[in-house]
Amino acid sequence: MGPQLSYCRPSAQGNSKWFNIRIANPCFFSSRVMFSKKHNMFRIPGAGGQLIASWDLCEDKHTPKFQELRYHFLPEPTEAEREVMDTCLTSEHMVESQSTGETFLVKCFRQTMDGIAVLQTKGVMAFRVTPKGNSVYTQDIVDLTIFISKAEAFCVRASSFPGVSPNHVYILDVMEISFFKLPDSSITTLTERIMSPYVFPPQNIEY
Repeated sequence: MGPQLSYCRPSAQGNSKWFNIRIANPCFFSSRVMFSKKHNMFRIPGAGGQLIASWDLCEDKHTPKFQELRYHFLPEPTEAEREVMDTCLTSEHMVESQSTGETFLVKCFRQTMDGIAVLQTKGVMAFRVTPKGNSVYTQDIVDLTIFISKAEAFCVRASSFPGVSPNHVYILDVMEISFFKLPDSSITTLTERIMSPYVFPPQNIEY
């Protein structure tokens, strides 16, 4: 949060150390951080989803590499959908599939609930991001399911986990549990207080 990326390198010898990287561009100040195992980099989508900043910790600890995204096959919203989207706050989340090697950018459109100072998801858009910066809108991520919470976003193969529906985006927040079905853009939301709105990826399974 803010103009700094901080990370810790654990050490078995007990000399773990924190590193701080200053971020100059304000469009990254409130963005979510993801760590790419594929590229061995921290990656942050800028506000609005036009840029991705990446930090290669092996070669350069301070100067990010920027990638500009070009969007393709964006759907044309209806007038009613446009009115809702105009009243929403948008957040961007990057997700990397360990099983397929794909990178996704997910945009969540959230609206303030009446009389309550919390946000509720009204829509989700998913994009496949290519190495050349093409961001292709998709409603079909096949057997994958994306999880977005207060922890780092991730995705798994739904077929590896009984009860998990494929082609969905699951969202967990302090007052919300939502299930967004990508093929038909339908959403099911449960409004209740979540004391610990964090979902973490499985650690001991090839997902």
